Amino acid sequence: MYKIPHFTNIAHLNSITSMLSNELQHKIDFKTKPLGALGDLEHLAHKIGMVQNTTSPELLSPYMVVFAADHGIAGAGVSAYPQEVTYQMVMNFLGGGAAINVFCRQQGIEIKIVDAGVNFDFPSGLALIDRKVRKSSRNILEEPAMTSEEYHQALENGRSVVSEIAATGCNIIGFGEMGIGNTSASSLMMSKLFDLPLVSCIGRGTGLNDDQLQNKIRILSQAIERHSDVSAVDEITQTFGGLEIVQMIGAMEEAFRQNMLIMVDGFIATVAVAAAWKKNPEILKNCIFCHVSDENAHLQLLELLGQKALLNLNLRLGEGTGCALAYPLIQSAVNFLNEMSSFEDAHVSNKE
Repeated sequence: MYKIPHFTNIAHLNSITSMLSNELQHKIDFKTKPLGALGDLEHLAHKIGMVQNTTSPELLSPYMVVFAADHGIAGAGVSAYPQEVTYQMVMNFLGGGAAINVFCRQQGIEIKIVDAGVNFDFPSGLALIDRKVRKSSRNILEEPAMTSEEYHQALENGRSVVSEIAATGCNIIGFGEMGIGNTSASSLMMSKLFDLPLVSCIGRGTGLNDDQLQNKIRILSQAIERHSDVSAVDEITQTFGGLEIVQMIGAMEEAFRQNMLIMVDGFIATVAVAAAWKKNPEILKNCIFCHVSDENAHLQLLELLGQKALLNLNLRLGEGTGCALAYPLIQSAVNFLNEMSSFEDAHVSNKE
């Protein structure tokens, strides 16, 4: 393993990084296979080795964190489901009955549920991480989704969750979300972050029909017009984001600070990464984009970030389900790098 010293000049650092990259590529290329035959798994293995600064990476104590919160705009009819589904699904998560619970159990991933701002008083004694900033974000048709104080508190709350998890030895973490109305918040954020026409950033979310989709476009157009002067990244996120999205941003920033691998789920999680990337482009080095969702703008967003997702299963559930489904592929990338024989080890002739 290469250990990069804390105090070194840029040229020396670049040299060490280049040496590691070359050694990783050599190790990948000389496995018992044709060059490039494992496709994207080879790129993934190289990426993980670079993040962990070693030619023999490992995945330790994987975690999934699901942030939940309500949205003030949900009452305007931007979702096919009523707002109370948010707290009901949180109870489902805690009971182990949601898709993300099933997939995490299957893969041996520890799951944590965070109340970032659910409009409900949960009973005591639940295995729920309480980071509630307020009950629901504010209605962005009338005012910013949160005050500056609430915004910064949400960022800090997300960081604190990951800091505690990192202390357990976890080095790979995925993030999911639950919040009726959060595809609307994400569409608004994407439009403002990348200066895109709003309509190109809006999808059907939880399954809107054509009339409901047109209503969603109309309502979100009103919201973006009301806050047309907002332009800075933090202003955009404070104005249009949800409390669960903001806590996810803070969590991703802390995961990067801890040099953890960051499994990115669907559209909403990718919007959160985009906001973090606007402030620090280096975060993408640690991100593994797990799937491209069926939400209209997700593929476009991945392309804007210059990223390719591991899976395309037409998912549009959220919860971190894409991360849990992709985890075996991530494990496979690590395993082939560490366990697959080289041509020399296996006494197999390489091509001339």
